Amino acid sequence: MRSEWKMGGAVGLSALSAIWGWFGWLAVLWIFCMVADYATGTAVACKRGKWSSATARGGIWGKLGSMIVVLVSVGLDLGIGLILTEIEALPFPYTVLLSPIVLSWYILTEMGSILENAGALGAPMPDFLVRWIAALQRRVERMGEE
Repeated sequence: MRSEWKMGGAVGLSALSAIWGWFGWLAVLWIFCMVADYATGTAVACKRGKWSSATARGGIWGKLGSMIVVLVSVGLDLGIGLILTEIEALPFPYTVLLSPIVLSWYILTEMGSILENAGALGAPMPDFLVRWIAALQRRVERMGEE
């Protein structure tokens, strides 16, 4: 029975990869990070005895705002792609540029928050991991400025 589940999972993930490609998996990772951040933030609030529905709603509103920003970046990528299809001399096909940068920035931000929450829950925190996420986030911000 286990081999059928493994095969089904492999086929399913392969099909999703064929449909979504790397960009789709980046979006899936971002959604997973948002859920994990919300869950760990809720756990920290419960541990401290400070859970508040108003604060929880604020977190959800913030996540909704980030979804809007990502959708705007996708819209800009689509618009840029439409404009660039009219330029015949372009040596490469344009698919996406802004969306992966925005998604990467949000993923790193969420991961940093997840690490903070894990530390507040009592997990030992490797300093190098915190530094790497901060360094990667700075690099993504520089990519957006170039």
